[in-house]
Parts: sequence; structure tokens; C-alpha cells
Amino acid sequence: MNYQPPAQGFRTFVILWFTQSLSVIGTGITLFATTIWLTQVQYPGAEQRPQLAFALAAVALAYGIPVVFAAPIAGAWADRHDRRLTMIGANLVSGTLSVCLVALLLTGTLQLWILLVILVLYSISGSFHFASFDTSYAMLVPEAQLPRANGMMHTTYALSAMLGPGIAAALISLPILARDQKLPAALAAPLRTLGDGTALAFALDGITFLSVAIVLLFLAVPSPVRSDLQSGPGAKKKSMWSDIRIGAMYILQRRPLLWLLGTFTLTNIIYAPFAVLQPLIVKYNLLLNAQALGFSYETALALTTTTLGLGGVVGGFIVSFWGGLKTRRIYGVLVPLGCAALTLVGFGLTTILYVAAGMALIRGLASPMIDAHSQAIWQTQTPRELQGRVFACRRLIAQCTYPLGTLLAGLFGGFGNPGDKVAVLGAILALFCFAQLFNPMMLRIEDKEWLDTLAAGANVAERAK
Repeated sequence: MNYQPPAQGFRTFVILWFTQSLSVIGTGITLFATTIWLTQVQYPGAEQRPQLAFALAAVALAYGIPVVFAAPIAGAWADRHDRRLTMIGANLVSGTLSVCLVALLLTGTLQLWILLVILVLYSISGSFHFASFDTSYAMLVPEAQLPRANGMMHTTYALSAMLGPGIAAALISLPILARDQKLPAALAAPLRTLGDGTALAFALDGITFLSVAIVLLFLAVPSPVRSDLQSGPGAKKKSMWSDIRIGAMYILQRRPLLWLLGTFTLTNIIYAPFAVLQPLIVKYNLLLNAQALGFSYETALALTTTTLGLGGVVGGFIVSFWGGLKTRRIYGVLVPLGCAALTLVGFGLTTILYVAAGMALIRGLASPMIDAHSQAIWQTQTPRELQGRVFACRRLIAQCTYPLGTLLAGLFGGFGNPGDKVAVLGAILALFCFAQLFNPMMLRIEDKEWLDTLAAGANVAERAK
């Protein structure tokens, strides 16, 4: 923990953050365009509601499950290999997959099962990139600046949620505008032959991946030196699986970290259905009010998604300039998370589009507070040379429930009122979060000496078995 980041480390982080922001926004454009393609092209009819719910869930699972189960391997890889080179390779792979999607759309051969296969590969590539990128913060940024850096990164994800839908909607509409002669002739000519602009969205995403890879070629991103991998004569070399076990045991032997992990495990199983149910809520609960206000389905969905992102941008800027709590950061996790859960109740119960957008705005505002403080806790409690393995196991445990929540939403989202389901889930999460404010184990999570004492006791007990 005596490591000192390079003198220009924060400057390098800012450059990496900016280019990564372009890639994240590009991915947000692709994901939103995929949702529109499913809802308006593949399954447009009201009688296709169950098939649409299944397809949305299948897409979420195809992207989400590989992230969960590839995370431990990606984390162990990040602790063993050059993180900069790993990020470059992952971006090139993801860019190639984007090109494949563009080709399939242009030839009219994209089907749901092909989309799912590509998303699985996309997700695996992203797991390796994320494992290396996520653990590079602490190698570049001084410890006191970590909440600020985390706030900047959350601003990126919020910008993706805010800008992605609008840009995707604009790209998708370009061929229609071209056919209606509402674009300059030189621009309209190549666009008229496209059924919609989904391929343009995928192409833009591929360009952003390539851009990030190029910039990384000129940046210095240090990787930690693993002295434990240097084995003497006759010594057995540590395997990847032993690395994964070390990461898991680091968490399991520190019960406060396990409590924090459990909180996000519950959060993920509740937030997962929302990703599937939000398009259904907009289409079946909010659309009458939206149409009365002059919105189409696409623009209404974009509004609720964009306001979520806008809240995240504002919250991200606040955390970035404020720097977050320096102590008692656990309150910066639990209080905003409980408030965000209450907005799910409001979003699920309302039939008014602007109220739903307001709930999304507040939830977005809380998200950077939650993530910045949670990430800072993990970064300050985990040695840098262990962060790849520990963070990967953390994602595995926390996100293993995400596919389950998504699957349940896909199976049952097509029946009954989707808003009622979201409201109930939000109420459960809010009660849990506020109850944790009285959990003494959770409140001592930032006492590193005590955590290490718990781990030492757990080690003694294990050896005594």
C-alpha cells in the first residue's frame, strides 16, 4: 500500500477517461438501437408482447451472463499481464464485432440468435477490458483522488445513458428523413436504401473502439509487479485458479466487505428486471399519456432513459468536483441507494410520462454517489496487486443474481402490469438499505486494521481445521 502513482498519473487518467467516454457512449448507442430494433422491427405488434419480453431478456442475458462468469478469469489475467495491452486487444475485438453487426444488418441476415452470439462475444471481450481498466485507477490516481476519479467515470456512464438514446434515435431516423427529402442530396443518396439507421449506430460504436485502441498505444499505464509469481527452482507455478481463489478468500474473510457485496447483490437482482421492464412500462403504462403530449414510443423511451443519464451526469459532476466523503463513505452508499430504490416505486406506479422521467432523473442523480463511494471503499481496502482478482470475484458474486432477475423478468414481464412489479422490488430494496444503517458490521467497513484482524482470525481458524 506504499505505492506512489506516477507524477503525470492523473493527467494520463484524464486522457484515458475522455477516450473511454467516447467508447462507452458508442456502446450506449448500440444497446439502445438494439432495443428499438427489437421493439419496432422484429416484434412491433401488441400480440407479440410475450415474444418481445423474451427477446429483451435474452439480449440482457447474452450480454450479462458472460460478464459474470468471465470476470474471475479476466481479473486474474489483469493481475498477471500488461493491462494496457489487454485493453488494446479487447477494444480491437469489440470493434470487429461491431463491423460484423453492421454487415449482417446491411445484408438483412441479422436474426435474434445471431445477435445473441455476437453479444456473448462482445461481453467476454468487455470483461477483459473492464478488468484491466477498472484496476488501473489506483495505479494512476493518488488515493485521496480516487472518489473524484470514480465520479468522473460514473459521469461517463451517465453521459452514455443521456446521449446514447438521442444519438441512436437520430441515426435510426436518418434513412426516413432521406426518403422524405429532408436531408441534403449528397447525404441522402446513400441513406435511402437503408430500412432504418440501426447499422449506422453499430458502425459508430466500432469507430469509438478503434479510437480508444489507438490512443492507448501512446499512453503509459503501469501494471503492478507480482512478486509471488516468481518461483524458485522446483517451485510449482501459481495457476489462474489459485489466483481466483485468493481473490474470493480476501472478500470472504472480511465480513464487512461481504455485507457490502450482499447489498449490491440484492440491488442487481432488483435492477435487472427494470432493464427489461422499462421498455414495457413505457409502451403499456405511459404511452397514452406520452402520445397526448406529442411523444412517439421511441421518443418517450428516449426521454426516460435520457433523464436517467442526465441525473447521472449532474451527480457525476458533483462527486467529481466535491471529491466525495473522505470518511464514513458507507453513508454515501446506503443513503443514496435507499433513495434511488424509492424512485423505482414512483416510476412503477405512475402513468404520467413526466413523473416517470422525474423519478429517472433522481435515480440517476443518486447513482454516482453510490458507485463513487463504494468503489473508493474497495480501492482503499484492497492492495493494488490484488485488485484484479478481488474486484473480479466481487463482480462475480454481486452480479450472479443479475441473470436470474433478468430471466424472471423475461418469463413474467409479458403478463400483468410491469409497473407494479418494479414498485414492489423498489420497496424491498429501500427497506433493506435503510436497515443497513443500523448494521454495526457494515458501519465498520472502513476500519482496515480491524478488517485485517478478522482475516487473520479466519486464516487461523481455517488452518486449524
